[in-house]
Amino acid sequence: MTKKLMQNEVQMKEMKYKDAILDATREIMETDPTVYFMGQGATGPKAIYGTVTGLRDQFGAERVMDMPLSENALTGIAIGSAIAGMRPILCFHRVDFFLRALDQLINNGAKWNYMSAGKLKVPLVIRLIMGRGWGQGPQHSQALHSLFAHIPGLKVVMPATAADAKGLLISAVKDNNPVIFMEHRWLHETFGPVPDENRVEGIGKAKIVQEGTDITLIASSHMTLEAIKAAHILANDQISAEVIDLRTIKPLDKETLIKSVRRTGRVIVADGDWKTCGFAAEILATLTEEAFSDLKAPPVRVTYPDRNNPTSWSLANHYYPTAKMIVFEAFRLMRIPSKAQALLEELLEYRNDGPLDVPDPSLQGPF
Repeated sequence: MTKKLMQNEVQMKEMKYKDAILDATREIMETDPTVYFMGQGATGPKAIYGTVTGLRDQFGAERVMDMPLSENALTGIAIGSAIAGMRPILCFHRVDFFLRALDQLINNGAKWNYMSAGKLKVPLVIRLIMGRGWGQGPQHSQALHSLFAHIPGLKVVMPATAADAKGLLISAVKDNNPVIFMEHRWLHETFGPVPDENRVEGIGKAKIVQEGTDITLIASSHMTLEAIKAAHILANDQISAEVIDLRTIKPLDKETLIKSVRRTGRVIVADGDWKTCGFAAEILATLTEEAFSDLKAPPVRVTYPDRNNPTSWSLANHYYPTAKMIVFEAFRLMRIPSKAQALLEELLEYRNDGPLDVPDPSLQGPF
């Protein structure tokens, strides 16, 4: 049941993540006639996980378009229309499928503003849905956000909460640069308070979700929820963890990260991606360059192993990082080996107990 709150004189309402995306899209399309939506399944019964429900009925076929399976062509159309003055929102059900359109994005969309000396704008938002689950395996479970963050000319946002899903999507549409909007499918059913207004969130600003003094936990997207859960577990052992939700990985809010690590002296980066050349490596490189003398222990990455995403649940149970893995590394950083060993034994038993490749019900909200 929706409830109204007053928070800093801003009216709030509880909303699911998927509904926040829908709300943002509807509001921005109502206020700006240059915004249009296209994607595969836009008029399907599931309405892209419920994120575009009713938009075709409200705005018509000219502004909400269900498109064929031709990722490269769709991206080229979106880029061209953006240069011509439109503000397209282009959505793909899986980030894996978008690999077929990388040439359009990297060699066209990301470069035209630079190559035209700022005369051409490319106000394009590309929603890419990522995440694991349901035995999807190597070709349907990837994240790949570090790939997009590597490209000059692109911005990359990864909201973890319903409020940020709405605010950052509105911000992305209003931006004159291409923005990659990455949403984890396990977040669609989470919920939390969302401002009941058309609010623009600053792209490139991280959020301190929870303050702490002993260790800094840095995460993005779904891993932010795992980091919050880990902080609650650590609190039971009198370990004060500061949790930072990156929200945006390109541009990166280095200042917030550096200030936090200088306070705590310890850092774990939890990233739902591969370890080698992943975005966690970029964060740790930044922190060691800027705050090396403040570190009390070597920084740690909690990531996927450098192997393809498995299909079998018996393998997936040992592949994806969780809150308990973050806690295990925190115990090691805090030099509490007995607790680390006990948790490791618990983890091994937990991973063999049954399929874990489903959303954790304790991470549904409110967030």
